[in-house]
Amino acid sequence: MAKGTTAKTSKKTKTAKVQPRPVHKLLIELLMLNAGRISEVIEREGQEIFGQANLLSNEEITDYSLEFLELFASLLHAGERIDRRGPEYRALREFFNGFSKRIRARGASLDEFVRYIQFLQRVFLENLDASEDVSFEDARAVIILLGSLFNDIILDIFHIYLEEKERTIQAQQEELRQTSAPVTEIWDGVLTLPIIGTLDSSRAMTVMERLLGRIERDRAKAVVMDVTGVSSIDTQVSHHLVQMIRAISLMGAEPILTGIRPDIARSLTSLNIDLGRVTTRSTLAEGLKEAFRRLGVHVGAAEAAG
Repeated sequence: MAKGTTAKTSKKTKTAKVQPRPVHKLLIELLMLNAGRISEVIEREGQEIFGQANLLSNEEITDYSLEFLELFASLLHAGERIDRRGPEYRALREFFNGFSKRIRARGASLDEFVRYIQFLQRVFLENLDASEDVSFEDARAVIILLGSLFNDIILDIFHIYLEEKERTIQAQQEELRQTSAPVTEIWDGVLTLPIIGTLDSSRAMTVMERLLGRIERDRAKAVVMDVTGVSSIDTQVSHHLVQMIRAISLMGAEPILTGIRPDIARSLTSLNIDLGRVTTRSTLAEGLKEAFRRLGVHVGAAEAAG
């Protein structure tokens, strides 16, 4: 009877496990015990990354470090599970977004900011490793939580950065569309349209709409289209050119095409583009002379004063 009792007791002892502490409580304890040291290390590293490049002052670095620790502590106190839709997580994410925008506005690269985020994660892991009463299960849970949290923040920063980059590129492309094909009235009834670069479908529609609007507004009788700045002519570009030439004629103006180089002439010939009914001139100056001639305007060289 006694032997059976001993065997059962031993079996219970073998199956008993120590329950790991909740991760958020473990990190809260870590913050409370090492708050001063963690804050000091974070400030020092912030000065190393941002201070030497004069991106942030020491006071700003201190403020950011303290604000991060406060927001991180609030997130941990919010509950055992991190709610990525909760106000505490949103506040932490907005903090990092605002932080990254400020330093990037001052010339910092995204790499520097990501390096700082990774350092914050490493600070907690190093302090965790220094704690003697942390079990393997506790350490594993903390590593998973910190990795997930900081990786999500880095991804948020990347998404916002890419969205801003995309908006900047689109704005630059729109500005380029506006400036690379300006419609100018150089004489009463005469418009010029120098085309520079590549003429894709989107840009062609923008240029055509602006050009037709100017023809109607200025009651233009002649439009000189100069393609000297067009790098190459393919089927798509030639199609857009022909469309614009036809649209100019439909609006009652005379299209004059200038700036056709030998290589562009060969390309148009190989593409079977018929420009036989289109008035062409070698240069913009010659095209303007032709436009003036058709309007009955005589242009001559100015005589030198005696």
